[in-house]
This record gives sequence, structure tokens and C-alpha cells, in this order.
Amino acid sequence: MISMQAISNGQGQEGKQMSGRIDNMFQFNQSALNLRAARQELIAANIANADTPNYKARDIDFASALRGALSGTGEQLPITTTSPGHLGEMSGESVMGAPVLYRTVIQPSADGNTVDMDVERAQFADNALRYEASVKFVSDQVKDVLAALQG
Repeated sequence: MISMQAISNGQGQEGKQMSGRIDNMFQFNQSALNLRAARQELIAANIANADTPNYKARDIDFASALRGALSGTGEQLPITTTSPGHLGEMSGESVMGAPVLYRTVIQPSADGNTVDMDVERAQFADNALRYEASVKFVSDQVKDVLAALQG
């Protein structure tokens, strides 16, 4: 079996180019999985605080966060809101460079808590499913690369 080190120590530029292509191929998936995991923690915190008075449900704009992670900015990402249903930005907090946003209240509660368990459960399940799909995709990519390297 050929190891990744053997590729990077390969003959001249060819080995370095192949290693670079493999790294680039996995960079997107690494960023996506890290963001999905961070988002899952935020949503889990929302669910855990469903009965906490004045707790404000939080989330990130995943698409903008991923664009920022891939471009390497890692700073505050510009978020355009074109609808009153969009998330509002919290000042100063971020997850992997993506601003943490307040979730818009659909049905306000008397104690000031903005967690809607139906929304949170749906977001949690959607994010978990997408995480698992990404893991499966990465696993298949690794198998393909190993098969190509082994000939």
C-alpha cells in the first residue's frame, strides 16, 4: 500500500501536485464537517435551554460561514437580510469566523425565551442528516483515492 507520505515524497513535482490535489479535495469536506459540528452544538444548546427564561435561540448562516471558511477570511461575514424572517446578528460572537445570529421569534413566550422546539428539532435533524451524508461522502472519496493509489 502507498502512504500519503510516499506521495508527498514522490519524484519531483508530480508527487507534490498529487498530494496538493488530494488536500484540496478534502479541504471543502473538512470545513463543512467542522461547521456542521459547531452548528449542531448551537442547536443542541438551544434545545437544552428551551425552558430558560430570556434565553435567545441562536444559529449560524451555514452557507455564508462555509463560503468564509473556504475563502480563508475567518472574519465577520457579511449577511444580507432580504426578509424579516432572517436571523438577526449578535454582536461579537462567532463560530469558526461565522457570526452567531439570533433566531427570529415565530411564537413569543411569556418568559422571553425564543426557542421553538419544533423549529429546533427540525434544524437539529436536518443538520445531523447533512453531517452524516458528508461523512459518507468523505468515506467514499477516501476509498476512491486508495483504490486509485493501489492501482
